[in-house]
Amino acid sequence: MTQETTGKPYSKADREELARTACSELMTYGLRDRKTRVKECIKKYLLRRQTAPEDLIFWPTGLLAAGLWEYRQLSLTGCGQEESVRAADGEQTGAAGTTVPAAEGDGISRSETVSQAEQALAAYYERWMKKGCPVYYLDDLLAGETLLSAYGEYRSSVRENAVVRADNVEACGKAVEKLADYVLHYPTDETGSFPYRAAQNNGYVFVDAIGLACPFLYRYGAVYNRTEAMELAVKQIVNFVAYGMDGSTGLPYHGYAMSDAYKYGIIGWGRAAGWLLRGMAGCMITEYGAGRLRNSYIRLVDAVLPYQHKEGYFSWQLQAMDGPADTSATGIICAALKQGIELHILTEPKYEQALQAGRNAVHRSVRGGQVYDCSGECEGFGQYPQRYGAYPWALGPALML
Repeated sequence: MTQETTGKPYSKADREELARTACSELMTYGLRDRKTRVKECIKKYLLRRQTAPEDLIFWPTGLLAAGLWEYRQLSLTGCGQEESVRAADGEQTGAAGTTVPAAEGDGISRSETVSQAEQALAAYYERWMKKGCPVYYLDDLLAGETLLSAYGEYRSSVRENAVVRADNVEACGKAVEKLADYVLHYPTDETGSFPYRAAQNNGYVFVDAIGLACPFLYRYGAVYNRTEAMELAVKQIVNFVAYGMDGSTGLPYHGYAMSDAYKYGIIGWGRAAGWLLRGMAGCMITEYGAGRLRNSYIRLVDAVLPYQHKEGYFSWQLQAMDGPADTSATGIICAALKQGIELHILTEPKYEQALQAGRNAVHRSVRGGQVYDCSGECEGFGQYPQRYGAYPWALGPALML
């Protein structure tokens, strides 16, 4: 159950408490304890069974990193929640259109919580780089977004920031290139789409990958003038719109496979809509992507908004209006709306109203620095556990709103 409606936006204290929780979870979520490590060693070395690697930048923490970076940007520019913060190759633009540097030594007073967020982000990426920057899945590209933003900021201003400093700028640049090399050489199906887990050889294309990988890939192309990267990112979205949508509702399936021409999962899974909208918004930061995706993005937004509850939430499955509300679906969808508004692609008042309603809804589910009413981790096509609690995939987006 959600809390009673307050109608109030996030207060500064609420946001700081959320940020502190995100800092803690950024460094701990998904790590294996001693007992689990021993079991994994037995499986791997004694039983000769394949074990999954411990991924230090897997998507839940990548989403937390993105949320903390956005929290930092909003805090350093002094923007309120309705004001824009644009970051294109290292610059932020306030609502008045002024460009504001956000780097160490720029004279901006940092709160204790902002400093904590910066330290957590630095430690998160340094831990991964010390391990040699392993990249295991498309999901890892989500963490690359924030690293690329920090690296772009340093390149643009030649000022140190939370993540990139003079003594590690070369290492950060190599880490960005490693992520880019992984995705630019990732296997594709006959249409050029990424199978979500290529090693499984099933050809399944998941919508998740669009929200997880495409924004990094597109921004990398924009920052480094790599047109092929931008084209590859846009191709993922164009293909999904062509092969993965429901013709009646205009909502996405969870995925599809070209090998058998079937669409898989349910129609209108809330996070599926969020991942697709997030990927679209992240690939419209230059005119090339905006020109290719604007109409599809607006159509999808318009297909999604009728399913917003009067309280502002979206359900775990959009059409299940009497089903549980889901703060992860609400947060990811609304963060993508926010970006579309900031990019001046969504210009009608109804979009700002939907964003504000969703923001207030997420706020009503905040308790003790956590965002509750979040559905559990999806386990595959058609596997959507009806467990609701507080998870990083609600907390990260909440910091973006």
